[in-house]
Amino acid sequence: SGELSEQISLAGKEASGTGNMKFMLNGAITIGTYDGANVEIINEVGEENFFLFGMRDYEVDELWRHGYSSVLYYQKNEKLRKIIDFLNKGISGKSFESISKYLIGGPVVGDPYMCFADFDSYMEVHKKASHLYFNDKRKWNQMSLMNIASAGKFSSDRTIREYADNIWGI
Repeated sequence: SGELSEQISLAGKEASGTGNMKFMLNGAITIGTYDGANVEIINEVGEENFFLFGMRDYEVDELWRHGYSSVLYYQKNEKLRKIIDFLNKGISGKSFESISKYLIGGPVVGDPYMCFADFDSYMEVHKKASHLYFNDKRKWNQMSLMNIASAGKFSSDRTIREYADNIWGI
């Protein structure tokens, strides 16, 4: 089992799944956006036991309205530019230029999931998670236990009972 569950969809774009709940039940701490089932997990475990990053759905909508441009993020962010340029150069003779074209754009809008817009926030919270994991095992384990202890809401027994009462009417 993993110790860190990455649930990194763009806020407002991901259907609610159960994979992150399975990680939670096994003690993994989630690094993720405020989207889908992550919202439910945060409500149960508390934001202090979750590595939250990225925009909220209303911020995503606002950025689209004002004209999101992945090219501007590429031009302004040196770390991001180095990564994209590295992809273009390739690794062991294999180019990953198609990925960079998808992210930077072409005839259509690049980076439709706004990876560039959330990049700095992701890097910051990932650094925080790594630091905690390697330097404060007690705190990490406490967060892990809080995830396990808070996972009860996601049990199939509760879900079936709610379906029986609220949907099936039995």
